[in-house]
Amino acid sequence: MKAEEIRDWDEVEIEARLKELREEKFKLRFHLSMMELENPNLFRQVRRDIARLETVKKERELAAAESNYISESS
Repeated sequence: MKAEEIRDWDEVEIEARLKELREEKFKLRFHLSMMELENPNLFRQVRRDIARLETVKKERELAAAESNYISESS
């Protein structure tokens, strides 16, 4: 998953994917603690995908706030 792809998604898709990844991260963390995780890099990948989604979400919030500030000051 790349940030460029995520920027094309709408808010609903981002929120849904965040929910899925957080659930997956919880399950992976459990398996990691029980030494049952076959691919430990998967945990890292999920964590980074969550960070990418959060970053794009924050970019949109800041852009919206900036446009509101510009429109109010005009």
